[in-house]
Amino acid sequence: MHELAFPFLAGLIVLALAFDFLNGLHDAANSIATVVATRLLRPVQAVMFAAFFNFAAYFLSLVFPALHKVAETIGAGLIDKDLVTPAVVFGALVGAMFWNVVTWLKGIPSSSSHALVGGIVGAGVAHAGFEGIEWSGLNKTVIAIFLSPLLGMLLSMLVMLASSWALRGATAKFAERTFRTLHLFSSAAYSLSHGLNDAQKTMGVIAVLLYSTGYMTGDFHVPHWVAFACYIAIALGTLSGGWKIIETMGGRITKLSHHQGFAASTGGSIMVFAASLLGIPVSTTHTITGSIIGAGVARRASAVRWGVASNVVVAWFITIPASAVVAAIFYSLTRLF
Repeated sequence: MHELAFPFLAGLIVLALAFDFLNGLHDAANSIATVVATRLLRPVQAVMFAAFFNFAAYFLSLVFPALHKVAETIGAGLIDKDLVTPAVVFGALVGAMFWNVVTWLKGIPSSSSHALVGGIVGAGVAHAGFEGIEWSGLNKTVIAIFLSPLLGMLLSMLVMLASSWALRGATAKFAERTFRTLHLFSSAAYSLSHGLNDAQKTMGVIAVLLYSTGYMTGDFHVPHWVAFACYIAIALGTLSGGWKIIETMGGRITKLSHHQGFAASTGGSIMVFAASLLGIPVSTTHTITGSIIGAGVARRASAVRWGVASNVVVAWFITIPASAVVAAIFYSLTRLF
């Protein structure tokens, strides 16, 4: 255990919640890109809608505690929890936040999740070397980088095909009205899954901080007050928007119909809920991007603006190493004091 005065502990918890807020701000587009692009909801309505369901995920986690495994992966599954120090937590958070701000200002829909993963790994390695890495947890997270957009794309294509077949005899007017309603429900489901998976990442950071400083009694776990605070923070962040990234996700990758918006949100929510059940801190950004591309490809491959999509993919590959390097630098700076 590493002793830490309460004011410094409180400061690190506030920093973690600031990351959670920034996560919601940065990833607001994940939840509402399709409803904004299709003009199902106006932007202000959409962010309020998404923020509500981000927070509602707290109550879902109380009913289904098995969905709360991601926090354990972040807190104890990437770096040996017994090697974590307050300086490691500080470096990890600053590294992740730095990358989030850079990509937010540039309008690049990179992954807040993998920025945090990179931050934890970078600061952890700077502190204890590579032997401190929990390879099983890191490996499944890295594998999910590649699988989540591909599975999201395949799922949304399947939803497009199945729903087209189901309404093959319907009139255009009936089909449009049906898909508008389904699109709203599927968007709510995706906002719920986004809040559930992403808020847990900050929970894991705060929980391992409490554990490593002796402020947690018993085995490693996430206290209820930590969970509640993290869901509040991410919902408030989502409420603040993230308009540049919303533009990229909602309109620049491909033009969407309500049918495609429904398919993308449904495929994405299935993928993210499954990841939460398996304890994988999946990127909701990667998943919904793949799902939107899948919905576009199901119409025709030329409907996707592949140049924009490829720029997004490049950001995926550099997120973890970039945030890891920044985290290692800020961890090293703490050694000077």
